[in-house]
Amino acid sequence: MARAERLAQDLSLQFTTLRRRTLEVVAEEGRPLGAYDIAERLSAPGKRVAAVSVYRALDFLTEHGLVHRIASRNAFVPCEHGHGAGESAVFLICRSCGSVDETISAEIERSLDHTLAQAGFKPASRIVEIEGECGACQGRQEEG
Repeated sequence: MARAERLAQDLSLQFTTLRRRTLEVVAEEGRPLGAYDIAERLSAPGKRVAAVSVYRALDFLTEHGLVHRIASRNAFVPCEHGHGAGESAVFLICRSCGSVDETISAEIERSLDHTLAQAGFKPASRIVEIEGECGACQGRQEEG
């Protein structure tokens, strides 16, 4: 939240209550959340938050690098660090427990740079999603 507050202040962005609460919900959850799940958590008795409003907040948060969209899950996770220009996010998604770890890889960066240059393609974002099993889940299978 501190990084989000600084960013909003530095760029004179409107960090509205809905945007702030949306980021808080995503950050607190610990697993990827869809917009409808977020809307449900933000809603109070007698005051429903519309999913379309949450999508707008998520668009803002994604645009400013505060959350990432996991396309394969149509869900969102917080970005706990800023990415450098052209730096790719690599997500390791566990099929068993649903955990998502974010990392970067110099090797993937170089390979993507080469591939993009050959294709003459300028990406809007660089996100790689890899599905499999995390170390904890692999360890449980070996024990059983």
